[in-house]
This record gives sequence, structure tokens and C-alpha cells, in this order.
Amino acid sequence: MRTIILSIILLTSISISAQDFIPKRIYNTNHIGTNESVKIDGLVNEEAWNLVEWSTDYIQWSPNENTQPIEQTKMKILYDDKNLYVAFRCYDKDPKEIVNRLSRRDGFDGDWVEINIDSYHDLRTAGSYTLSVSGVKGDEYISNNGAFWDNTWNPIWYAKTNIDEEGWTAEIRIPLSQLRFGKSEEQVWGIQSTRRYFRTEERSVWQRSPQNTAGWVSDFGELRDLKNLKPQKQFELQPYIVTSLETYKAEPNNPYRDGNDVKLNAGLDGKIGITNDLTVDFTINPDFGQVEADPSAIALDGFQIFFPEQRPFFIENKNIFDYKFASSKSGNTFGFDNLFYSRRIGRAPHGYPTLGENDFADIPDITKILGAAKFSGKTKNGWSIGVLESVAAKEKVTISNLGNEREEVVEPLTNYFVSRIQKDFNNNNTYFGGVLTSTNRDLPENLDFLHKSALTGGLDFKHQWKNRMYYVGSNVVFSNVAGSTNAITNTQQSISHLFQRVDASYLDVDPNKTSLSGTGGNLQFGKASGNWRFETGATWHSPELELNDIGFMRQADDYRHYAWLSYGSTKPLKKLRAYQINYTHLAAFDFGNNLNNLGFNVNGWMNLNNNWFINGGVNYQPVIFSNYALRGGPRLNTGKEFNYRNGITTDNRKKLRFSLNHSFNWELENAYKQFQVSAGITYQPTNALQVSLSPTYGVNDDKLQYVTTDGFNDEARYINAQINQKTLSFPLRIDYIIKPNLSVQFWGQPYISKGIYNNYKYITNSTADNFKNRFELYSNSQISNNNGTYEIDENVDGTMDNSFGQPDFSFIQWRSNLVLRWEYIPGSEVYLVWSQDNSAFGNINDGLIEGLSNNTNKPQNIFLLKATYRFM
Repeated sequence: MRTIILSIILLTSISISAQDFIPKRIYNTNHIGTNESVKIDGLVNEEAWNLVEWSTDYIQWSPNENTQPIEQTKMKILYDDKNLYVAFRCYDKDPKEIVNRLSRRDGFDGDWVEINIDSYHDLRTAGSYTLSVSGVKGDEYISNNGAFWDNTWNPIWYAKTNIDEEGWTAEIRIPLSQLRFGKSEEQVWGIQSTRRYFRTEERSVWQRSPQNTAGWVSDFGELRDLKNLKPQKQFELQPYIVTSLETYKAEPNNPYRDGNDVKLNAGLDGKIGITNDLTVDFTINPDFGQVEADPSAIALDGFQIFFPEQRPFFIENKNIFDYKFASSKSGNTFGFDNLFYSRRIGRAPHGYPTLGENDFADIPDITKILGAAKFSGKTKNGWSIGVLESVAAKEKVTISNLGNEREEVVEPLTNYFVSRIQKDFNNNNTYFGGVLTSTNRDLPENLDFLHKSALTGGLDFKHQWKNRMYYVGSNVVFSNVAGSTNAITNTQQSISHLFQRVDASYLDVDPNKTSLSGTGGNLQFGKASGNWRFETGATWHSPELELNDIGFMRQADDYRHYAWLSYGSTKPLKKLRAYQINYTHLAAFDFGNNLNNLGFNVNGWMNLNNNWFINGGVNYQPVIFSNYALRGGPRLNTGKEFNYRNGITTDNRKKLRFSLNHSFNWELENAYKQFQVSAGITYQPTNALQVSLSPTYGVNDDKLQYVTTDGFNDEARYINAQINQKTLSFPLRIDYIIKPNLSVQFWGQPYISKGIYNNYKYITNSTADNFKNRFELYSNSQISNNNGTYEIDENVDGTMDNSFGQPDFSFIQWRSNLVLRWEYIPGSEVYLVWSQDNSAFGNINDGLIEGLSNNTNKPQNIFLLKATYRFM
């Protein structure tokens, strides 16, 4: 607490200059009469456009803030009973030099113009509609006053562009059914418009918004004279049909793996407007067959890996359901932890069948989602509401034995529920909110290791003052899981908790418990605008906190203090367009008041005049102890670490561009060294074709890599070894955009990770200051490898004391997706997909490249045809 108070005093004592007062610009629109109309062809030549004036005087936002742009822009806005219309005139003295690159939706390449619309006028959220000169659309949902831009949001809207002798023009039609607003007789919406002038990488805006301001949406100008708007209760249905062929290597005598499977499936997605600002989205038997595969990864620390959501139903409006409770600007506070992690729904089954001799099982890869619905939106009174309900099917495995079949449940029927609410106060400078989630399972006896029920909840608030320059925020969360004694014991002993740790006197495994409750939260104070910014606070996870039934949490039993201080430029220097430098520090403890981590970091970035970016940082951690490295053993002193990282990215406007990033972690007594280098090479030979290759090579040399836990003479033996792990991957992406609504995209990733273990040892004094005093090496007379099994004779008496399997590995994987996508009318699409997966364990004696080339397994291929049609 003393550290927190001193940090606040220090950071708030930094002198700051008062922000300039910037008046709000106002645009007065007009209603189109019944005898007038606007044809969306990009020409801006209809009589209706004469009902309103052009608004111009855009001002440069970057790199030379508050100066005149190289080329000026004009904007007009109209509306009728069903639509909002926006027109742009983007002047250009040399129209032949306009860059009209094609890209995927949300590619944001080439010259473009956009409008942001805060139709709630809550000064926090907005929809962003971007149109490139080539006709490619981009749309993002802006939340948290510009802190988050969600490009997975895909509303229905229409747009065209045209290049002429004065530059280029654009027309946009946004159906009012795609916008959310109240029922006031006269509306006032927030608006902002941005133009990208590609040749000089200049951004100009309609409403001046300083780069060092506290937010984005709160600085918007205003759109007025929207009168008697009739709420458009949205109603959309989108049925789909999909057929697929899967081919793979046939397994002898396995009736479920004969070499190919053919499937036909159908389902329905829908959207119903309850009011103009509150909608219900639902899905019945959703299909996610065209979703790109997750990148390959291996975790040696025992913790789960976070993968972002990619499924369309769950990513739409995900900002409303988001409840990250431990994130901070310092980046050292478990930023992925969230009460709702939608990938828990429809995951691979938890159970695995009991198989005997001659048994073959048809095991599903995922759990079928029977249906899901969510009710979400924001009212004119400032209430943000989100409710999600989903039911995942009971999954059974069919087991065949010489023609006789039986079934075994591997995943129970499960109900998932999420509710989220927030209320704005104080002219939208303050909000309070809450969240509640539940998971309920109909458990059969063989799955009693799962929780019968899980309940989590939280409260959050944020208050801002002095034109949102300063803020204070907090959230608290709780969890309660219930089930059999087996389930709760497993939770207590899981990698996230480890109540059985031998030196944790404040923890104890209770085998009779049938429930477990915990808390967590975050308290922070900061300054969000100006050249100088800061944030300081504290976060905690109690030992009993458990979120992983429907949330995401890696580690409990932690509380920490953090601080972040930053200085950033707003005016270009002689050779720099912009720069920023940051300082962070943290101190982390467990609930036994053991200091487990102390770290100091300095990092920064520079944007050069040639539009290259350079970044780098150094980090020093004089104290690092792990409660988890020995999987239930005592705290392990992993040493003092120094690491640095650096990177460079060339001008992303060039047809040939590249990036190079490098990082190196080093323990000061050589207990471990970790090195990684990654590169990105992108070539765009034409406006329609782009090829990107992103190779990564990493080395992990750790002398205290956990292997197993065993015993000797009634004493635990925590056996570790030195691992030399090398990992190589080089994802390839090819995008060929035939037209903005017709594209062919390929993604493929060869991946290999090889780990060789040696120098086996057991821990003797886990917290010793000196690295060599923490363990005892096994001699050649104490350990031997017998056909892939290590046998230990610790007292060299000729009797084996314990044994374990050889942990060396060479994992090889190839994953790819080839997708032809045609949006034949807005919102209605056809997909033709070829997915391939080839995973195998290779020869540990092969090199990385040799291991890739020696993988001769027959790949799994999926050929899929999917068609959707959106009824509006």
C-alpha cells in the first residue's frame, strides 16, 4: 500500500499543460422528400444532395496535427425514413496517383475515407464505416471511448466510389435498421470523419481531436436536425446449408475411420429487433466450418493456451459481454483473464471413453451447440445490456467391438448463461456495471470430475474527470464452483491452484469439499491525456478463484502492484513523425505474502519520417519465484532475468515490405536462455494480389524444465532436466481479391517443435540463492535409458527406485485453409473451402527441416461448400 501511495504522489506531481478548448463542429442534415432519391453509384449528382451543404475544412490529425492537409475533403449527410446517406468529395491534384488497392473486408489498404457514428450519443461507443477508393468496405465497432476497435462487426450497408478529374467521390447508404438510437423527436448523434491520404500517410479529420486526448468518441462533432426518425425494428434470417467431404488415412478394422466421411448439414442464424436499440440474435445448429484453424503451439509450463474467438455468432457484439478484470496499461496483470471466454462453448469433449482390446471409438472433435441466443443493445437512458444463453449437446461416443456397439457419454448436456449490464451517469463520465455467468451440467456418473455448476459474477465502475483527463476504476469478481468431492479435489489440485504445494502452509487440500468460492479484482488510477500519461493500481486473484468453466484464468493465488508511466510526442521532430517511451514496474506476491516477482521495464517506439517503425525494450527481474514450476512442489527460485526485444517494420505502404523482431531472455546464472526471431515479408505485385510469409524461429534452453514427480525413501522427488527446444514455423498467406465481394484466400502453416532432455536432476533446495545449490544431478550410474524408459537407482544398490518415460519430442504439423468467398448480395455468401491438417510425432534425431520433410503421414482433408442467404 505504501508503494501504491508513493507512486500516485510521484506520478500526479508531474506538471501538465491544460488542454486547449476545442469547440464541437455541427452538421445540420435534412430529410429527403418523397419525390427524391439517392442512387448509390459514387457520383453525388442527384438533386437530393442539394438539400444540404458541403462541410469541409478537414484538419490534419497526423503527422502534423492541427495543420492544413495536403488535400482537402468535403462531406454531406442526408436521411430518409429508412436510411442515412453520406457523400464525400476527396480532392486530389493528381488522380492518376490515387492508390486503389483491393483487400479483404476490413483490409484498410490504399486511399480511404470513413465516417464514425455515435448514434447513442453516449460519448463512448460508435460504429465506424470505412470505404476505400477501390470499393472495399471496412467496419468496426468502437467501444471504451476508442480504446477498442472490433473489426469482427459486419453490419449491412452499401457504398460506391468514382475517380474523376478532381480526385474521387464516394456515396454510402446505411440502413437505419443497422443503427441503434433512441425515440427522441429530434436526435443528436456524434460524428467524426477521417480521410487517409495514402501517398504521404496523412490522416485528416472533420472534427479536430488532438492525438494526446483522453479518448476518441467523446471528441466527436455533432449531427443535428434528425427529426421524427422512426425506429427500425430489425428482422433478419440467415439460413445456411453446408455439405462436406472429409478424407484421411484409413485405419484397419476401424469401422469409423474407413478413409472418408460425407456430411450434409443445415442451420439458421437470425436477428430480431425487440426495440430499435435492443436486439435478439439467435443461432440454431451453428456451423463454423469456414473458420480459419488456430495457429500451432506447444505449452511446456502446464497452463492452457489462449486462442481468440473466430466464430461469427460469438464475435458479434462481443464488447458488451467482455469482462476483463485484471488488465492494465503495464501489461503485467493477466490481461487475458475474463469471466466470459466463449470458446468454452462447443469445445472438445472433456471425457474420453474406456477402451479395451478390439474396441474402436467414434470420438467427436467438438461438442455440438444445439442453439444459442443473445439479447443485447444500449438504451437511450444509458443502459448497456447483454444476455447470452447457449445449450451444448450431450455427446456420446459409439464404441464398436467386433460388430457389437455400445455408447459412452464424454460430454454432458450443458447450459451456459452470461448477463452483462452497465449504466452511464454524470454526462457519460461515470459508469457502473455488473456481470453474472453460470454453467450447469447434467452430469452422468462417469463425468463426476467436472463441476456440476459454476457461478461467477462481478461489479465494475469507472469515473473520469477534468475532460476525461483523469480516471479511477475498479472491479471485483467472485466465483463459486460446486460438484462431487472428486471434482472439487481436482480443482484444488489443478495447475491453476495447487493447494497441495508442500511449502504453502496457508493452503490445504480438503477432500471432503463439494464447493469452492474465491474472489478477484482490480483497482487503478491514471491519467489518460496529454504527453505525459500514467496508470497505477493493484490486482488480486484469491487462491480459491476459479473461472475456467465459462471464463479464462491461468493462475490464482496472486496479488500485485503495478505502475506505468509514458511520454509520447504529438508534433513531428526533424527525423521522427512520432515516438513514445514507457516505464513499468510490478511486484507480485502470493497469499502467503511471498514476493514472487519484481520487475522493471523500459520500452518505446519511433515512427521515422520514411514511415518505418522501430521498437525496443529492456526488462530486469531481480526476483522470480514460481509456485507452479514443480507442479505441487515447493516454490522454485528461477533466478534473476534480463531480457530485451527489438523490432523494425518498413513502410507498410510499399509493395514490398518487411518486418524483423528479435527477443532474448537470459537468466544471470545461465539457468535458462530463450531466443526468438521472427520476420514478416509481404509482396503486393498488383492491387489485387498480396503474398505474406511470416517465419519464426525460437530456441529454449532451460536447465530446470520440469519432467515428473516421484518418490524415494518416503521423500518426494521433483525431477527436472535441461531441455533444448527448437521451434520453427513459417505461416504463408495469399490473398487474391478479384472484386471487393469476391476473393480467394489461402493460409498455411508448417510447424515443428523439437525438445531434447538431458542432465536430469532432482530439486534439493528450491529457494536457494545460488542456482547450483537448488538441485542434485543424477550421475550416469544413477540413471539409465532402457528402450525409452528412464530408470533411476538413486542409492546405486541395484534396485530401481523409480522410472519415467523418455520426455523427448518432435511434434510436426501442417495446417491450411483455402477459401473462395463470394458475397453475391450484401450479407449473403457462398464459401468453398479446402482445409488440411497433418499432425504427427517425428523422429527426435531429425533436424527441424529434415523432420518437416520426413512427415509422410496422409493428411486429413476437408472439402466444404456452404451457402447462406440473408432475408431482411
